[in-house]
Amino acid sequence: MTILIKNALVYSGDSFQQNDVLIKDTKIDAIGTSISQDGADSVFFADGRYLIPGFVDVHVHLREPGFSYKETIKTGTMAAASAGYTAVCPMPNLNPAPDCAENMQVQLDIIEKDAVIKVYPFATITKGRTGGGELVDFESLKGMAVGFSDDGCGVQRGEDMERAMRECARLGKIISAHCEVNELLRGGYIHDGEYARLHGHNGICSESEWAQIERDCFLAEKTGCRYHVCHISTKESVEIIRQAKKRGVKVTCETAPHYLTLCDEDLQEDGRFKMNPPLRSREDRQALLEGVLDGTVDVIATDHAPHSAEEKARGLKGSAMGIVGLETAFPVLYTKLVKTGIISREKLIYMMSVKPRELFALGGEKIKVGEKADLALLDLDKKWIVNPEEFISMGKSTPFEGWEVYGKNKLTICEGVIVYEAL
Repeated sequence: MTILIKNALVYSGDSFQQNDVLIKDTKIDAIGTSISQDGADSVFFADGRYLIPGFVDVHVHLREPGFSYKETIKTGTMAAASAGYTAVCPMPNLNPAPDCAENMQVQLDIIEKDAVIKVYPFATITKGRTGGGELVDFESLKGMAVGFSDDGCGVQRGEDMERAMRECARLGKIISAHCEVNELLRGGYIHDGEYARLHGHNGICSESEWAQIERDCFLAEKTGCRYHVCHISTKESVEIIRQAKKRGVKVTCETAPHYLTLCDEDLQEDGRFKMNPPLRSREDRQALLEGVLDGTVDVIATDHAPHSAEEKARGLKGSAMGIVGLETAFPVLYTKLVKTGIISREKLIYMMSVKPRELFALGGEKIKVGEKADLALLDLDKKWIVNPEEFISMGKSTPFEGWEVYGKNKLTICEGVIVYEAL
């Protein structure tokens, strides 16, 4: 299969250059200003749209095996492909939990059969993904998993996390940690801030997140483990990670679009505003933005967490925690951060495409001859209204419903195969 993309603005790291890109089989074969159409099976006229390395989301929930009424690997990867993603890393909140090679193989078999883009799953840290007790056999899972996480649960005991970190350091694997101190939750379900006090809700304190990050940064320093922090949401978390990086700790982190564009002042009595960690204060949001600007925050992931409509229809108190994010992430961030001048277009693409590839050793950071053809073509001028009923994902719950945004993916190619087209 030979694909030619004509007249695209091609991402080169710190800028865009107008070029044609020729793809043969799975790889980029040529880049130039006037590549002939002769012999091409498919020709796409980009007309000045932006060609980038496909987005990578290092934190999604595809819900399969075990919870296919919420999402499947097929629907989740189709949704991702439509938004310009060519790789995702699903978390292990599954049944069976991928805590041994046999259980992980169940998920890998579905991925092989149904995924339309690349899927790199996490294995659990503890047996049953309980956040405590027996650790998994890291050695048996190292070749099957992109990393290890108990996402949804914080590893409660420091000694357990230290042992896990030592094993991962030995094996050259990364721990991607959901940080949450159970005894500090106290029945909370939104941020312990002004909205909770005014509306009679139980709040989740910020310390429940940052206290465990602080502990783990010292453990990572002690063990030499590569340590990645999931979905940070508080100003304290940003500062702890900033200082740990200055000490040379191998720590990286992610935040999500909703934490960069919303705060607890935006809450409504609706399950589409409920996620874990919760939307924090205006000050926390500002600290996250500053962390993006100075490099403390490494990547932006969505924490795409689909649930059934019924599970999200019980208000802030009763609804399941989690929102969908794959199909809105880039447009929301482009509209709210790039078009307003907070960050550059190139910085956003770096954080959503290049840096996650580097951190998780996935390859494909550059569009160059000989590289795998994992690409997305973005129309940055396209204006549209977020309508969950148009999502490909089975999950429809989003706080961005009704937002007017800019930026739409028009073409996704994964290893030389067209997996989404809207030109």
